[in-house]
Order: sequence, then C-alpha cells, then structure tokens
Amino acid sequence: MVENGLRFAHDGSTGVGVLLSHGFTGSPVSMRPWAERLVAEGHSVRLPLLPGHGTTWQEMNGTTWPQWYAEVESAFTELTERCTAVFAFGLSMGGALCLRLAEEHGDRVAGLVLVNPSVLTVRRAARLVPLLSRVVASVAPISNDIAKPGVSEHAYPRTPLRALASLAKLWETVRRDLPRVDQPVLLLRSAVDHVVEPQNAAAVLAGISSRDVTEVVLHNSYHVATLDHDAPVIFDQSVEFVRRVRAERGE
Repeated sequence: MVENGLRFAHDGSTGVGVLLSHGFTGSPVSMRPWAERLVAEGHSVRLPLLPGHGTTWQEMNGTTWPQWYAEVESAFTELTERCTAVFAFGLSMGGALCLRLAEEHGDRVAGLVLVNPSVLTVRRAARLVPLLSRVVASVAPISNDIAKPGVSEHAYPRTPLRALASLAKLWETVRRDLPRVDQPVLLLRSAVDHVVEPQNAAAVLAGISSRDVTEVVLHNSYHVATLDHDAPVIFDQSVEFVRRVRAERGE
C-alpha cells in the first residue's frame, strides 16, 4: 500500500483493479473510504490526485482537462498491466473522466460505476464563463454538498474560472462520444444534488450504448454521496457490480 500526499495505491489481487477518480476542485479525500472498502475486498486500487488539486485554486487555474485525464489514464494503464479486469469508478467530474476512459479504451474498461456524474450544466451563468475567466480568476464555490453533519470533502474555497472553462470542454468531448460507451454501467445519483443537475444522469443514460445499465437513486445524500449517509449503499452496490460483471465474463 502506497500513499504519496493524497494519492493512494494498493496492489492486491491481480484479478480485479479499480481506478477511482475524484471531482472538480476536490481531492482523493472524497473517495478514500470507498478505496479502503475495495482494498478490504482484495482488489488492487489506484486513487490518483488530479493535477492542480489538493494544493490551491490558483494552481488549479493553470491546469486543463487533458492534464486531469492524463493522470487518470496513467493510473488506469498501471492497473491494466497488473490486473485481468479493470473497472473505473468516478464521482462528479471523476465520472466524466471515467466515461472518457471507456470511450477511448473500449473493452479494456470492464465496467463503470458513476456517482452523480457531471457532463453538462443548465445554469445560465455558465455561458459567461469562457469570457469571464479572462478577467476574473475565481468565484464562490459550490462545495461540501453533504447532508451528513460534520463532514467535509476538503474542496477549494473558491472555484477557479479558467479551470471551469476547461471542464466545460471536457463535458463537450465526453457528450459527443457517449455512444462509444458500451460497457456495463452502474449509475448512482442523489435525489437532491445542489451541484450537479438531474439532466446530467439523464444525458449519460440516454447517450451511452450499454445494454447492462443499472440506475440507483440515493435518497439520503447530497452531491458528495461517497462521504454521505448513502456511502455504504454505494460501496455495497459497487462491490456486487464487480462480482456480477466478472461472473458474466466467466472470470
């Protein structure tokens, strides 16, 4: 087991590897309990820290989505070199990055577990971000959207606008290629989410080509559901999903 700052890696079974990706302005803190549950199941795990995250929002403003994706892809490649079946689990923007992996790597991705994935926004103010980001560095954040008292995801206190403009480009790229996603998908979404609108899950489910799709509604959690009341539901469902997909693959 290796920890480097907020990064987390564990070499367990060579049968199953799981890549986990955190969300925009967040950190592996939001995914660490999930990673530990997967380790307890005997799986190999990679939980990278995306470039520009876990430091300052000012530093994040100097990064773009291809850099975030490259970090996820690198961790995924490590797992594919070790494990027979590699799954990608993502929260929010992490879900978009995992979808991108599935679009680009096909059946090398055994399956996807997406928690409140983000692929768009219907907020009118978002249309101004490309222009506004040229003159304004940051705005107030939408973070720590957690129903459970006393829990923090340790996200940035500001939203870096140049990075947000790059996130919009990631969304556009992912949405364009959603039909290329045909792997088994487990999508868990919060009934009440103050960050990602319900149109996101709808767009993902309507756009992918997967035949094996399960949607689960989380009634007791907000956006960062991996740290919220429904976290055990997410962890249990994901473990069962991996077990079922492997069995159907004959592994």
